[in-house]
Formats: sequence, structure tokens, C-alpha cells
Amino acid sequence: MTIGVLALQGDVREHTAALEAVGARTLAVRRASELDAVDGLVIPGGESTAMWKLAVAFDMFDPIRKRLADGMPAYGSCAGMIMLADHVLDAAEGQLTFGGISITVRRNAFGRQVDSFEGPISFTGIDGELHGVFIRAPWVESVDEGADGVEVLARVSGGPATGRIVAVRQGNLLATSFHPELTGDHRVHGVFADLVRAAR
Repeated sequence: MTIGVLALQGDVREHTAALEAVGARTLAVRRASELDAVDGLVIPGGESTAMWKLAVAFDMFDPIRKRLADGMPAYGSCAGMIMLADHVLDAAEGQLTFGGISITVRRNAFGRQVDSFEGPISFTGIDGELHGVFIRAPWVESVDEGADGVEVLARVSGGPATGRIVAVRQGNLLATSFHPELTGDHRVHGVFADLVRAAR
């Protein structure tokens, strides 16, 4: 099993280390030919507008969209969640996403860089709490009306954003608004690796 990490922009190294810690082979994906060699793809945190523009510039945008439509598993954290969402609020002008998850996300929902925070998260399917790291993070504003099979996995459990959705799954696609790759806790990556194995 080989899991790619989209290596156009963002925290590629941290995701690579987390995936290798749960037993996956990894490949930094910068070209469409490399995309063909992976069983699943992580779309890392970073800056969603830069990621979109770079994917277009490197002729990666349409190939990724096609692989996702064909059922390739993918996991997006933070900016990656935005890139996997079908709809984005507060998007940059003309911003496109890969899509695939029937949700509407709000970009930079938790505020600016200075509003970044950390806190405990209960995540469906994982025993015990996760330590959530939120950096200029989105949240899921809503599950799109008529969407089939979107599973809400985690919500914020304290503070002014209590109840906001911060992790979802739909089919082979997983997304979190927080950054498990920055914590040393590899359980979310383990969930994704299991999803990739099951899809092979």
C-alpha cells in the first residue's frame, strides 16, 4: 500500500512521518504520473488558494478530481478539508476545490493566525480524546441538503465554537479541520490507512 501526500504546498513532511508511523509506504506527489502510483492521497494543511493555483499550474487539478471521482481514498486536513469540500464560504474569488464531500465549509472560520488554538476532541471510532490543533482552520458550516452518507466524526466541545463540525467522512473521503500530523498522535492517520487498505 502506497499513500501519496500532495506536495505542492503545506505540511508534507509531517503527514509523511505520520503515515510511515502507521505502516504505509509514502510518495510525495507533484505530478500526475506520481498520482497514478498511489492507492490513496493526503491533501495537507497549508493555504487552500495557493494549493488550488499550484494544482492548476502543475496540471494536477483535473487528474486529482478524476481519481477522487473514481473512488480513490483521500484525507484532507485543514486546507485539505477545504479542497475536498463541494462548497466553500468566504472563498477567494474564483477559488476551485477538488470536491467530493457533500459539505459547505467556511474558510478561516476560527479566525486569523493569532486566533489559532488547541483543545480536546472526541472522534467517532477512536477511543479516548484527540488533541486538536487548529490553525486558521475552517469548520463545516453544514452538510449539504440531500447529501447521502456524510458522517460527522467530531465537533468542537468547548468555547464559542461549541458544536461546530470539525471532522467528516463520506465514502472513501475523510477530512478534519484540525492538524493531527502536528501532535505525534497517529490515530487519525491509522483510520485513513485502514480506509485505504479496505478500498484496495
